[in-house]
Amino acid sequence: MNIAPYQPRQFVPAAIDLTDTEQLAPLFDELKERLEKMVCVPELEVWLRDYSELSAALGESSALAYIRMTCQTDDEAREKAFLHIVEVVDPWLKPRHFELSKLLVDGPFLAELPAEYEVYRRSIQMHVRLYRPENVARETEQARLSQQYQKIIGAMTVQWEGEERTLMQMARVQEETDRARREEAWKLVAARRLEDRAKLDEIFQKLLDLRAEIAKAADFTDFREYAFAMYERFDYTPADCVRFQDSIEKYFVPLARELQRKRQARLAVEPLRPWDLAVDPDGRKPLRPFEKSDELLTKSQAIFTRLDARLGSYFELLRTRELVDLDNRKGKAPGGYQSTLQEARVPFIFMNAVGLHRDIETMVHEAGHAFHAVASRHHDLVAYRSAPIEFCEVASMSMELLTAPHWDEFYPEEDARRARREHLEGIIKFFPWMATVDAFQHWLYTHPGHTLAEREATWLALMDRFGGIEDWGGWEAARAAMWHRQLHIFEIPFYYVEYGIAQLGALQIWTQSQKDVSQALNSYLNGLRLGGSRPLPELFAASNIRFDFSETTIAPLVEAVRKELELLGDA
Repeated sequence: MNIAPYQPRQFVPAAIDLTDTEQLAPLFDELKERLEKMVCVPELEVWLRDYSELSAALGESSALAYIRMTCQTDDEAREKAFLHIVEVVDPWLKPRHFELSKLLVDGPFLAELPAEYEVYRRSIQMHVRLYRPENVARETEQARLSQQYQKIIGAMTVQWEGEERTLMQMARVQEETDRARREEAWKLVAARRLEDRAKLDEIFQKLLDLRAEIAKAADFTDFREYAFAMYERFDYTPADCVRFQDSIEKYFVPLARELQRKRQARLAVEPLRPWDLAVDPDGRKPLRPFEKSDELLTKSQAIFTRLDARLGSYFELLRTRELVDLDNRKGKAPGGYQSTLQEARVPFIFMNAVGLHRDIETMVHEAGHAFHAVASRHHDLVAYRSAPIEFCEVASMSMELLTAPHWDEFYPEEDARRARREHLEGIIKFFPWMATVDAFQHWLYTHPGHTLAEREATWLALMDRFGGIEDWGGWEAARAAMWHRQLHIFEIPFYYVEYGIAQLGALQIWTQSQKDVSQALNSYLNGLRLGGSRPLPELFAASNIRFDFSETTIAPLVEAVRKELELLGDA
């Protein structure tokens, strides 16, 4: 990893150890003293740049510790360094950040800042409203429990054909045409997950109790209300999310089940089982786009360059600075993510590539986030270099759709068309899953004191409402614990509906690209350059899309996807 500060430091000493609170203390003392003695708005703007520089340096230090830990969760030194941030540095920082925010909000000059600071001002005011010193220890415990969840999931392996395999590696078998082999592999993985079911339930119960305490301490009715304030969801409400769930049930669930019935007919199986959901229904071999991650990198570079020279240059930045970790391995945390190193103002991509088509989708998705980070790196305020999640995911999901016509870099033409069909079908299937996860979290945090049995019954009822037609007979326990796979429920509560809102935005950009791809890309980048400097509806508007997740927006998008599937040869 080749990183250096985006620009020379003006306030933070070059040689400081950002994990040593004794070295950090004088910087916070100086910032506090300057705030207390401040006499004019221009002085405040200089102060904000210095504070932003410190925040960026600290954010990068924390991000690097997290990246190193997730790249190898069984490395004790990396775990220790990450836990030092979580258990020592962050708890020390939080009251000091709050103290500065409180002085800023109570001072005379915040309200006099120019209009360009509107979003920042709103955010700081919410931070002051939410902060409670007694919650710092609870938030630290949350992070520790989340790390335990990562460690348990990352350690899950099975023995398959005489070799130890990660569960991610076993996913390849689900695409094979031998049904008996798929069933054997699926059951092996499901049984392995169930071995840690009790541990994960115990961790989640502790998280649930902690979150209830956090909300109560901050004077909120429940954690749902607290979470909406914490995520600064100024532009929509829990009621809007419930209506979104209803619209998904009306428009997406029937289409998802229709696709499954077609799958069942083409496979000629009765009933359709969980191990029948990833195989090609026409009996073709699994899509295998690459063997090694170097190939994933070079062909992704070719795609982005073909799509737009600006995107090609952004991706080249990641490659030349080695800002990627792609290969799946034992001990590596699950999933994929993009993290921004805020002082260097460069992105980092983390993946678990094993040679599946979904690795391409993950790559272009996380690259969309990376492009967002590069496009908005010019903002002086660190807060403006990142956008609300609902728009961050527009950046990533749009890139999946916009790159799809260029997937022939990985495949011959017919396989590329097949990959595009499967991707669009995946979007259709995603919305019911998103609604299930979101509705489950709404229930979890508005039903205090519920039992484990009630929790599982609620999950199963939601699976019945939004799920597919596959038969889970004999594996009801695996179905009841399926939510354990969704790390957001454990680590980032209520962070999931954003994906649905953003996917609607991405579909709007995609429909524009079908008419004029250059104009769609210009609109896309217009929004990305704003970072988080404008309210959410304005970010959407800058990309020429609507911030709306009602039936008015959903119905025509579902129809557009249906028509595209027909054009691509959907039976």
